[in-house]
This record gives sequence, C-alpha cells and structure tokens, in this order.
Amino acid sequence: MILVTGATGNIGSELTGVLAGAGEPVRALVRAVPGRAVPGVEHVTGDLNDPASLAPALKGASGLFLLPGYRDMPGILDEARRAGVGRVVLLSGGSAGSGDMSNAVSRYMAASERAVRDSGLPWTILRPCAFMSNTLRWLPKMRAGDTLRLPFAGVRIAVVDPYDIAAVAARALLDAGHEGRIHSPTGPEPLLPADQVAVLADVLGRDLRFEAQPDAEAHAEMSAAMPAEYVDAFFDFYVRGTLDESVVRSTVRDVTGEAPRTFRQWAEAHADAFRV
Repeated sequence: MILVTGATGNIGSELTGVLAGAGEPVRALVRAVPGRAVPGVEHVTGDLNDPASLAPALKGASGLFLLPGYRDMPGILDEARRAGVGRVVLLSGGSAGSGDMSNAVSRYMAASERAVRDSGLPWTILRPCAFMSNTLRWLPKMRAGDTLRLPFAGVRIAVVDPYDIAAVAARALLDAGHEGRIHSPTGPEPLLPADQVAVLADVLGRDLRFEAQPDAEAHAEMSAAMPAEYVDAFFDFYVRGTLDESVVRSTVRDVTGEAPRTFRQWAEAHADAFRV
C-alpha cells in the first residue's frame, strides 16, 4: 500500500489515480475526508506539520510519496521508518541542487532532500520542471479579458504535465532500480509564456493575446499574493537566470515507456477548467 501526501494537489491527485488504476492499494492523506468515496482510494487524515499524527496513515504502508518543505521533515521520516515504509519518493525541484541557501525555494527543497538522504530509508527524488497546470493561475486575468499580461516573457520552460510526474513517481514507488536516484521529468518542448497563450487561444477558441509584463509590475503583483522571500526567489530564477528549465530530458519516456504529454494535450484535457 502506498501513502500519498498532498493527495488533493497537482501531483498527488494524479498519483492516486495512477496507482488505483493499476490496482495498487493507495491511501490518500487529506485534511478532511471527502464526502464521496473514490474507488480504490482510502482517505485518511493527518497533519504533515505534526509527524506523530501520521502514525495511523503510515501503518502498513510500503511506500510514501512526500511533499517538501514541512518544518519537521526528519520527524516525518522517523515515523515512516518506524512504520516499516520500504521506500520514499520526494517531490523537489530543479534548483535544489544549486547549493544556494540564500534562495528561499532552493533552501527548503535542499533541506527536504537532505532529510530524505539522511533518513536511512531507500529514496528517490523528483526534480521536475514547472507544471503545465501553473497556467490555471491565469484564470482571473482570463475572466477579466482576452489580454494576458504575464511576467518572465523571455523565459523558455519545458513545462511538464503533472500526470507525467505522477507516472514517474508511481514507477519509482512500485519498481526496483530507482533507489538513490534523482529523476528530472520535463515536457517535450521549451515554451515561452506567449507560446502557451497561443495554444490556449486555439484550444479554447478565444482571441487571447499575450503582453509582456514589466518586471516592476510583476514584482508588485506577486508581492500581493506571496511572501517577499518567495517573490525574490522567482525573480532570482527567471530574471537573474539562476535556474534553467529549458532543457528537454528523456526522463518520462525512460522511466514510464511513454512520451511526455505536450502542452496542447494538457490544455485539451483541462479545457473545461478554463471555461468555468
């Protein structure tokens, strides 16, 4: 049985579906049990900021899919070890290997990776590129009109479908040969924000137009939505250029045997979310 943390998030929701679809017993860690059952998925409550609360959820688990950044990652992993968990797959990010502890995002990911490596448990780390689903953050602007004024206009990213990250995670949890490895899933092509807007326009049948957002305006907008240290981290990545997510890697095909999905495929599958 596999315990999936972040089971309602971008990756976790896909992973529970992949595992259940393969007939693998899966337990989804949630803050509140949903009112409607999901076939093949057992929902359990627990708080990742309170490792002791995870003991019931971890009981009988052979594998653990773990999100990064919680304040007591060693404590979570101690609970996993006591429960007899056989392997851990940690979601991380490409900047974790930079060694830059001044960047808030890199720092919490690197600390989480270190905790997993020091846990004594067999581990696999995933460092995907930015998610295709991040474009859902554009919904408020799309509701306001057809012009999307977006930051980091010149940054190409090989954005990846969360489903493909989940598929890689599933193989790392179920198959031998992934212990002690870092997998870096990417999509099949590096895209500019303007490229993504053009695909969405075509899929949705809307006259969407891209406009480059000046850095100062983007900084102010982002500062209203997240802590300053995270705004600084993203500007470090995409304005100062400390993170290159433009490289296309064969990881998804190598691990799963399937080609990674294109942004168009993702957009077509999630078109209804943009029409709500």
